[in-house]
Amino acid sequence: MRAANKVALITGGASGLGKATAFMLAREGAKVAVTDRNLKGAREVAEEIGKNAIALDLDVTNEQQWIAALDTTVAAFGKLNVMVHSAGVGVLKNVEDISVEEWRFVHGVNLDGPFLGIKHGLSRMRPHAPGSIIIISSVSGIIAGHNMSAYNTSKAGARMLAKTTALHCAKRGYDIRCNSVHPTFIDTPMVQSMILSGGDPAQVRKKLESQVPLGRLGEPDDVANCILYLASDESKFVTGTEFVLDGGITAQ
Repeated sequence: MRAANKVALITGGASGLGKATAFMLAREGAKVAVTDRNLKGAREVAEEIGKNAIALDLDVTNEQQWIAALDTTVAAFGKLNVMVHSAGVGVLKNVEDISVEEWRFVHGVNLDGPFLGIKHGLSRMRPHAPGSIIIISSVSGIIAGHNMSAYNTSKAGARMLAKTTALHCAKRGYDIRCNSVHPTFIDTPMVQSMILSGGDPAQVRKKLESQVPLGRLGEPDDVANCILYLASDESKFVTGTEFVLDGGITAQ
């Protein structure tokens, strides 16, 4: 019960890393608000978890929906201790080919979303400290790719948002920590869609795995386990840093 007595709000909770995180935190004793713009999917996750979960409609680019989701979470569970920013999107286009609309869409979800959650979430978390904010960035926020202009820059921005938030909270004495998590290819619906759209799925998967020194894709629980550590009081002296879950890619 490493997350006992914690209340967590998770974005992108209907699938992928957000879904895995919701189940992981709930198994470890937390009450969770599963938020997603796919409300049907969020409800399915919350129903499977049971009475310690609620599902909320949340487009992370919408400020008013953020305020409503935060207030509903506190009203339902009495407090808020943990925010996990898992909602994310990507467009595989280089800096010349990507449209302004696509650029803004990727940055809106991947960077504006966590910003809005933190901006309005801190005041809800402070009365119930200690608290922890975890932003799921990406190894692509540390190393670049030629065809990932918006994804790279949005995830690099998320990394710095975690650091500046950590320092802000420390300076104000909030007892709220903030860190970023940087996975590589994880076997989630987002990566599966990349595999299916790239030609022969077996060959595309093999190509992705060949880029990872450990020779395989990560599993959602590999990331959820890291988030559990950061959400728990075990990590009470950890703030403003990044946790890289890349199978050795950045060691090369």
